[in-house]
Amino acid sequence: QGRILEKTGLCSQITFGRYVRQGRKLGLDPKLFIQDLQFNKVPVRVYQPKATSDGPRRGILFFHGGGWVFGSLDTYEKVCRYLSRESDSVVVSVQYRLAPEHKYPAAYEDCLSATQHFLQHLQHYAVDPARVTVCGDSAGGNLAAAVSQTLAGRSDLPRLRAQILIYPGLQALDFNLPSYQQNRGVPLLFRERAAFFALLYLNGDALHMQEVLEGSHIPPDMRLKYSKWVSPDNIPEEFKVRGVTPFRPTDFIAEVYETVKRFCEPNLCPLLAEDSVVHQLPESFILTCEYDVLRDDGLLYKKRLEDNGVPVTWYHLEDGFHGIISLYDYCGVSFPSGKRGLDSVVNFLKSL
Repeated sequence: QGRILEKTGLCSQITFGRYVRQGRKLGLDPKLFIQDLQFNKVPVRVYQPKATSDGPRRGILFFHGGGWVFGSLDTYEKVCRYLSRESDSVVVSVQYRLAPEHKYPAAYEDCLSATQHFLQHLQHYAVDPARVTVCGDSAGGNLAAAVSQTLAGRSDLPRLRAQILIYPGLQALDFNLPSYQQNRGVPLLFRERAAFFALLYLNGDALHMQEVLEGSHIPPDMRLKYSKWVSPDNIPEEFKVRGVTPFRPTDFIAEVYETVKRFCEPNLCPLLAEDSVVHQLPESFILTCEYDVLRDDGLLYKKRLEDNGVPVTWYHLEDGFHGIISLYDYCGVSFPSGKRGLDSVVNFLKSL
């Protein structure tokens, strides 16, 4: 595996990408007490407001984005400090293991494990058991959705109050939904990269990327089964006005399916969970960006949640692109809509 990665220059690409995204070490925060800990052997960073509080605070588990391949506690330091300060919440940022070194389900298992630990020790952080939320952006939104589904039926732990999914990636069946067609070349996430990251997370390599992009990795009967959830028909018409052509998948290739069949597991692709799970989910916040290949994943999940009676707050950044939240104040560059998006998350948290 390593040799294949080296040959394609992938190792050096990933190492470089991680270096670029590592974030700057920030100084002390006058308003927050910040410590690095381990929850069930998973590294976490806990942010606690220093001010006294009249009662237990909200708790937020934060899973960072970066395609399951990039990202760290440092990369999201500013975002987590902002969330903790502005919403007066205890934030736990989780450093899950990254692909391709650690394939699925490593990242999911780390996030679940850290969440369970936190839910079992809330009193230690003066957190209200009735107000714990999972939150993540991009791949972190995928992990938050998966953890939320897993915990939905658990009676031995406090029930999650909400899930916050910021431009989440939720399925790998169809890379030709309208948003994939419209935004295929829009930074920071190109259509090819989305499939590339999903395959690295699943298998540690991206060997069948072309077939996956063309849709030949899913058997026709399964495509039909999931079409009630994953279909352009479920996307509101106003999102189809910018160049969309009906997509016909290429012929099914059984040996490709053999290597990617776990794409049909809800822990990897939460959009494919059964209704019996979806209707137990907590109140949800979904943020989507117009210029984002993953926009439709968010829109499809919004519909599924609403169809199952789950209250959804939806915030759409008309001028937003993928990754904009983590750029709200990045190395001196600032995107006003990134700050608007982050503030919409804070406002939702304050309403809980």
